[in-house]
Amino acid sequence: MILRPRIRGFICLTTHPDGCRAHVREQIAYVQAKGPLASVPKRVLVVGASTGYGLAARIAAAFGGGASTLGVFFAKPPSEDRTATAGWYNTVAFEREAAAAGLYAKDIHGDAYSDEAKRRVVERIQADWGQVDLLVYSLAAPKRNNPRTGKAPNSCLKPIGAPYTAKTVNTDRLEVHDITLDAATEQDVADTVSVMGGEDWQWWVDALEQGGVLAPGFKTLAYSYIGPKVTFPIYRNGTIGKAKEHLEATAEALRARLAPTGGDARIIVSKALVTQASSAIPVVPLYIALLYKVMKAKGLQEGCIEQMQRFFAVPPAQDAEGRLRIDDWEMRDDVQAEVAALWPQVATANLKELSDFAGYQKEFLRLFGYGLAEVDYEAESDALLMTGTPAVLL
Repeated sequence: MILRPRIRGFICLTTHPDGCRAHVREQIAYVQAKGPLASVPKRVLVVGASTGYGLAARIAAAFGGGASTLGVFFAKPPSEDRTATAGWYNTVAFEREAAAAGLYAKDIHGDAYSDEAKRRVVERIQADWGQVDLLVYSLAAPKRNNPRTGKAPNSCLKPIGAPYTAKTVNTDRLEVHDITLDAATEQDVADTVSVMGGEDWQWWVDALEQGGVLAPGFKTLAYSYIGPKVTFPIYRNGTIGKAKEHLEATAEALRARLAPTGGDARIIVSKALVTQASSAIPVVPLYIALLYKVMKAKGLQEGCIEQMQRFFAVPPAQDAEGRLRIDDWEMRDDVQAEVAALWPQVATANLKELSDFAGYQKEFLRLFGYGLAEVDYEAESDALLMTGTPAVLL
């Protein structure tokens, strides 16, 4: 089958398995070229392991630190008339590369919010490791099936208090225009906090502790974002910001709980990147396109794998709230001043000139396995990889 990208809004409907494999290999090669990572824990559980920061953390831990990794992910497998989602092919590729390198890598495929997934993970850790040293929590989903309430709330991206109008970009038509978002209701806020806050992260730690698999000095990490003031109304001060506040409060509570045994819980504040999640947020894609222009010119640009390799290689600075800041290069005064100067100028006519929208589009397509130099996109796709499954779906 010869595959082409079919894009609808912020989703690509087709995924290229050979391209996903090449993308995973590229990230592995980057980590290996940087040399060993001495500070990586040796038994690492990644919840949300198949794309973005979760996948990057897993690659850095395994191929930089020699860690054994257990991944939890949910992705759609391939069928006769449809490719799998990118997370499926990424996991196939990661497992094959890990096996070739002699690294332990197993996966639980299913709903990470479920009690069943937590039970299966605990049993696998008990059987294979005994204990776990690090939990990386990297879930980003629009909906959460809460097993304890029977409800399935949806998150939303809305301002709080009043409608908000701002500049954004239509990524299909390459048009810069204003968008107005209605204010969130109290239920919108509550639902978003339920989906994207810290409750499920806490439940994961609860399950590991109750299963008796927390190693002495156990640590756990989750991701957040702060960003510049231009994105605050839709992000930090909006519904998703309330969820992030809950996530950060959860980190503080977990930190106090784990401290007596030498453990820790921290939030990693990462930089703005093209991910499937960020592509869906109004305003943010335009900001990212401008940010990439500035950061590339200064030699500061990083993707997920560069961020996670740097995180494990050099202990990041903590802010006043105890968050680990790997958004430090993005938030440099000179970078933000240049982005702020470009923001009021950018329009449809000068989008390509003032921003790196071409780079944004390239990174978006790479999420789905397109645009990798080593892949022949005119060739038939690898049928074995196309129809295969990750090596261990427990």
